[in-house]
Amino acid sequence: MSVVTQTECPKLKLIARGKVRDLYEVDDSSLLFVATDRISAFDVIMKNGIPGKGKILTQLSVFWFGLLADVLPNHLITTDISAMPSAVQEYRSQLEGRVMLVKKVKIAPIEAIVRGYVAGSGWAEYKKKGTICDISLPTGLVESSKLPEPLFTPSTKAEIGEHDENIHPSKVPQIVGEKTATEMAQSAVQLYVKARDYAMERGIIIADTKFEFGVDANGQLILADEVLTPDSSRFWPMDAYAPGRSQSSFDKQYLRDYLDSIGFDKTNGIELPQDVVHNTLEKYIQAFKLLTGNDPVL
Repeated sequence: MSVVTQTECPKLKLIARGKVRDLYEVDDSSLLFVATDRISAFDVIMKNGIPGKGKILTQLSVFWFGLLADVLPNHLITTDISAMPSAVQEYRSQLEGRVMLVKKVKIAPIEAIVRGYVAGSGWAEYKKKGTICDISLPTGLVESSKLPEPLFTPSTKAEIGEHDENIHPSKVPQIVGEKTATEMAQSAVQLYVKARDYAMERGIIIADTKFEFGVDANGQLILADEVLTPDSSRFWPMDAYAPGRSQSSFDKQYLRDYLDSIGFDKTNGIELPQDVVHNTLEKYIQAFKLLTGNDPVL
């Protein structure tokens, strides 16, 4: 399987290259989101990619956009290259299976994180202060404890190579305005709860996830970017869940654990060994199959 770590579409205007996505402008009202096979951990992009990862992310996002459409509208127009402008179709060989044509919206500069369990940076903060994003929590929680209620725990969006910063929800209105902040917090929790309940029926615990939102020309909040993928979420197998320790997972935690084991400096991307590439891909495929009931098209 070929690996696409960067796309080259010179007849389209390149807007940005993110940690995973290449973003192009198509026209005044639409953009092209291309999920490459790049993979990052600790906000650092690795030197080699995971073959087919971008296709899995795209297909899983499309699945969730459909399932969650009754909670909030999203920015997806189509994933069918044949229905896209000719300037896009010209690059079919690069883009097939990994591209979304989406509506232009004004993206909020906030990572809308929802946590249902104590893990990751949330666990690190809780151990020190008994809080997550400075939100006070009950005493006596252990690593991977289920929270009494899902928490909206936003962070600022960092540039590539920088780290996102967790902030208290009360700071969000200063960044996006009161109305958008309120809608983001409510929508993020509603989206998480619906996805959590769906996944739990299929043997997956969604411990936490990150949503991105935009606002369209009519002031409507829109679900954007990717949604509920192994890149943006912690997926734990329910049958192995046990509070009091870190959990096995279907997401990038496997990669983070490997990097920790070799003393990764969290600064410079490295070449991942083939067994780590293979095992990471298998985690993504397994999550996709459990959630959708189908094999991803790679």
